[in-house]
Amino acid sequence: MIGRAAIVSTGDELTTGRIVDSNASWIADKLFEIGVDVVCVVTVGDWPERLAWAWRQAIAQADVVISTGGIGPTADDLTSETVASVLGVALVEDTASADRIRRFFAATGRAMPENNLKQALTPAGAVVVPNALGTAPGYRVSHGACTIVVLPGVPREMKPMMEETVLPWLRAQRGGDVYLARTFQTFGVSESGLDELVAGIVDPAEGRVSFRASFPEVSVRVVAHGEPTAAAERLARVGDRLRAAIGPYCYGEGSVTMEETVGGLLSQRRLTVATAESCTGGLVAHRLTNVPGSSAYVRGGVVAYANEAKQALLGVSAATLQAHGAVSEETAAEMAAGARRALGCDLAVSTTGVAGPDGGTPDKPVGTVCVGLASAGETAAARYQLWGTRDWVKLLASQVALEWIRRHLLGLPVRELPLFRTRAGRT
Repeated sequence: MIGRAAIVSTGDELTTGRIVDSNASWIADKLFEIGVDVVCVVTVGDWPERLAWAWRQAIAQADVVISTGGIGPTADDLTSETVASVLGVALVEDTASADRIRRFFAATGRAMPENNLKQALTPAGAVVVPNALGTAPGYRVSHGACTIVVLPGVPREMKPMMEETVLPWLRAQRGGDVYLARTFQTFGVSESGLDELVAGIVDPAEGRVSFRASFPEVSVRVVAHGEPTAAAERLARVGDRLRAAIGPYCYGEGSVTMEETVGGLLSQRRLTVATAESCTGGLVAHRLTNVPGSSAYVRGGVVAYANEAKQALLGVSAATLQAHGAVSEETAAEMAAGARRALGCDLAVSTTGVAGPDGGTPDKPVGTVCVGLASAGETAAARYQLWGTRDWVKLLASQVALEWIRRHLLGLPVRELPLFRTRAGRT
């Protein structure tokens, strides 16, 4: 039975800090969910002797070793050679994988570099893990009491391979008790505030509650452990209690994003939306249109940075700009109303503010952002004091704007974000 795992992440880009190893954390989370204990994560560069050392260490510690990276076609892709050497077996060509690589290049009309066939080489005795999105197959090979699983380093290839092939195999090997989890995504409440909201909701005997702040949201997760059926039933009960305690701050469950939640609500209600953006520079529209199928509900967006653009494109009055300035609830309200009118949609959201690092004043310091929303029933606006770098302010402002749409669609008060708000207005 598999109970202990090690993760090996390979590549000079990891050890030199050029990229962050997100693969290992994702794999560890998936292993935790099925009750496999991750005893170590080893990150190693593309050097044969270092790779061999890492593999020997990992094999000594675990029932299963899962690696990512190093199975491409280039000279610095050394994982398969290293695994074969450590296991004392030969590298052999998997005929089906080699044929698939040839067909891939033929279908794209490109000449295949011969070194691509290197990707079809696996240690003798290996079982191929199919890769539907790339040319490098993964594989699984046994070594004594340990099983080695080798996967590509490209996340969009690795994750489906884990979910469709590796995890089902591991579950079958694992047997016994499992760890099951529900994760709730929240916005508009601090980590400490969220802790207060859920205090005492879950008895430690029922499950374990944990928090994770990942700008700009905070997630809360509850984990139940035990026999699969009993753990699932207990998780359903405690998860529902936890969700109720969080209330309107919860915008979704699992790995859902704010823009996916908003898109789902717009689709369900058959409503359309537009954006009018100044300080966020199109980020709200970008996030909305990142969701597949968003053409069904996104009418368009206007980036009106200069006052002249706010007047000409959105119909903001010169009197409003003169009296209240570009960064004001009054301007935000007129921007949203103007976008709704110009693009003929059901509702529109707007942002205008001081993203920094300069441009602030005593009355409107850096981080001051005004958000507006216009619909058939009302036009509302509020001023918020955000924080952080320019990128942070822009991202937070876009999150607040999307949260306004979500709350409006659910019939919730749009302005109730006490973590940020300074004052609100209605026109």
